[in-house]
Amino acid sequence: MRFLLVGAGLSGAVIGRELAEAGHQCRVIDSRKHVAGNCHTERDTETGVMMHVYGPHIFHTDDETVWNYVNKFATFMPFQNRVKSTTQNAVYSLPINLLTINQFFGKTMRPDEAREFISAQADLSIEDPQSFEEQALRFVGRPLYEAFFKGYTEKQWGCSPTELPASILKRLPVRFNYDDNYFFHRFQGMPRDGYTAMVEAILDHPNIKVELQTTYDPSMSEDADHVFWSGPLDGYYDYKLGRLGYRTLDFERFDYEGDYQGCAVMNYGDREVPYTRITEHKHFSPWESHEGSVCYREFSRLAEPGDTPYYPIRLVEEKALLDEYQALAAAETKVTFVGRLGTYRYLDMDVTIGEALQTAATFMAKTV
Repeated sequence: MRFLLVGAGLSGAVIGRELAEAGHQCRVIDSRKHVAGNCHTERDTETGVMMHVYGPHIFHTDDETVWNYVNKFATFMPFQNRVKSTTQNAVYSLPINLLTINQFFGKTMRPDEAREFISAQADLSIEDPQSFEEQALRFVGRPLYEAFFKGYTEKQWGCSPTELPASILKRLPVRFNYDDNYFFHRFQGMPRDGYTAMVEAILDHPNIKVELQTTYDPSMSEDADHVFWSGPLDGYYDYKLGRLGYRTLDFERFDYEGDYQGCAVMNYGDREVPYTRITEHKHFSPWESHEGSVCYREFSRLAEPGDTPYYPIRLVEEKALLDEYQALAAAETKVTFVGRLGTYRYLDMDVTIGEALQTAATFMAKTV
């Protein structure tokens, strides 16, 4: 069969590879000049630092099948994300852990003492938290909420935490030990040569033809038995029902001779600091050594037409519009919508790859 895959990110590459290995012909197109989508990496010509061009991507998963899959196409190096936060004129460890709690409150508590102390801080009168703010106040109490979550969230989402659902905060842990590994998954690492090299390796198959700087035209689907669409769901329908909401990121690059902040990610919790965080990219490759450094100040705002979409907003208005677009998508027989943009969900890389593998397997099972 002949397949058209729109988007050369993780979804398009993995689905294309699975179909190609089954003997099918795959044409993969992407409007950008590179593969790998938003996890694109490239070497900075001046410093030699491997840059995460669209912001940092750290691979973490408990899915052994996905971990084994990516290791077929790249050599992964050990990497644990240890985030710091500058707030109220001090630097703290994230996620909130026993060190954070003791330092913030000027205590020397043991785990059981800290647990009891935070329970006393929490607003237990909020029995059924509905908003992000209510969830945080019940979770950790007002002092920690205002230091680490309130200002950062206002900058990240462009609205008050009272307008965001409680579910956003449910995935942020508080630890009553000194573990500052941001993720808790069994497998964590970084591809030694970057994500773009990994995706190029996935796409390197004689049955796959990759065309970059190529914009999708509906006439392209006429030559394909089926289309896998990983672009924006509303974009496939030319936004005829309206645009789904996204947050986008602006990056303000600056170079530094030496080590600027001593860690890969430094959050800024104070509302008066306009950026959400600074990332220092050489720390994402700790097995390398570079004198120079490349840093990004990261600013979040509402995506406009032509911007790179990052985070689906998925609030009440967007969910109603999403239902309408999903109804259109469900009626399609020659198109499958995949990935973060195609399904309008925030997906980590491991979930994206896992779903792509499952999508390809399910599709081929139906066509046998």
